[in-house]
Amino acid sequence: IAALYKRAPAAKSIHHAYLGGLLEHVLSLCSLSRVMAAHYPSVDLDLLLTAAMLHDIGKIEELSYERSFSYSPAGQLLGHIIIGMRIVQEKIRTLPDFPPKLKILVDHMILSHHGELEFGSPKVPLFQEALLFHHLDNLDAKMEAMRCAIERDRQVDGEFTGWIPALERTVLKKDRFLQDTSAVIPTGNTNTGKPQSALPAEQAPLSPGARTTPQPVTLSPVPVAPKVPPATSRPATLFGEKLQAVLGDSKEGSDSSIH
Repeated sequence: IAALYKRAPAAKSIHHAYLGGLLEHVLSLCSLSRVMAAHYPSVDLDLLLTAAMLHDIGKIEELSYERSFSYSPAGQLLGHIIIGMRIVQEKIRTLPDFPPKLKILVDHMILSHHGELEFGSPKVPLFQEALLFHHLDNLDAKMEAMRCAIERDRQVDGEFTGWIPALERTVLKKDRFLQDTSAVIPTGNTNTGKPQSALPAEQAPLSPGARTTPQPVTLSPVPVAPKVPPATSRPATLFGEKLQAVLGDSKEGSDSSIH
């Protein structure tokens, strides 16, 4: 397993589609899992890391990559999720003390990592770590697919790639877009569809026969802003107190409070 695991691509063409791509994908997911587990304290990092290492292990048998990338007969007939479940279950059987309920959680994370039934998952994610891992897996795959789309694009000219079927869109070549100083970027849509004079209304030329007698001008009274009571007189809210705590404000260190 180890030799195949180090050599296998993560996919036939969509993302990390190169020798060793599976391991690169797994390492990236391990890094993302550590970041997200630190952000969400209720999440079990061990479960996330286990899912990162095992979710695509079936690809060592699903894909054929000796000469070119394609699917093996087992890959065509079963898919990497079912193959991966078999591999993991065979290994867990050699561990007699493995907690049965923990095995169910690991199985579920493998079965649900595609997120939706229409995307090949036999189950949708049903607990925190499973849902979070699905999104991390999808994020890493999409980011790599977008990077490859730009790197491999055959469009010599233009700021967008050709159509990318895996992403169902074209992709902006951001660096080229920022370097192109000839592009005119509109700052706002001021076209109302009606012809306008180049001069302001008070300076526009008069049409023939128009009156030239100055017209009286009526000045509108300047509106006076209503008085707003000071912030300290408004009742504090739970959100305001939490935000104040996050920002590190205190009544002693600030002249105003957040409400």
